[in-house]
Amino acid sequence: MSWLVVGLGNPGPSYAHTRHNAGFLAIDELTRRLGLSLKPARGMFASIGTARLAARGLVAQGAGEQVVLTQPSTFMNESGRAVRALSDFGRIDPAHVVVVHDELDLDLGRLRCKLGGGDNGHNGLKSIRAHLGTGEFYRVRIGIGRPDVGLAPYDYVLGRFPRSQAKAVAEAIGLAADAVESLLLHGLDETQNRFNH
Repeated sequence: MSWLVVGLGNPGPSYAHTRHNAGFLAIDELTRRLGLSLKPARGMFASIGTARLAARGLVAQGAGEQVVLTQPSTFMNESGRAVRALSDFGRIDPAHVVVVHDELDLDLGRLRCKLGGGDNGHNGLKSIRAHLGTGEFYRVRIGIGRPDVGLAPYDYVLGRFPRSQAKAVAEAIGLAADAVESLLLHGLDETQNRFNH
């Protein structure tokens, strides 16, 4: 069975490198490592790249389960349209969907992997739950921290990471990419033991 790995974010240059686009950044890192480019998928509301899951991990081509890496081309609150279209087209069960997203309740640099759960106010997750009819998909949650007092969460998540955090952000995104690969290759328990800290 194929896997669908979805990085959440908003499309367009004005949203690039914002906190809410941490999921996009993780997909960018995975495709960079594999030497893949994402291309718009007709009728799928997303750009995709296809990899394979080999015994040693993700590879750009060869034998193994297909892994579709994707960034929805919809805005965050419509992410479920892309996930549903791609999962229907590829006949991918929700249990083979991995969603990578920003998480306010985790400090920058912290990561959590889990299966199922609520949306915790995250509009991308809310949309995916609504379109799939279930919350039983994997999540790789990238900590972005909470805003300072007086700054609304909406404005905070749509703000860019400051330059002072560039190294920490790069490390967090690298860890998230590692966690996705571990999840596909070794399963949830081993991945949680390694990355949930």
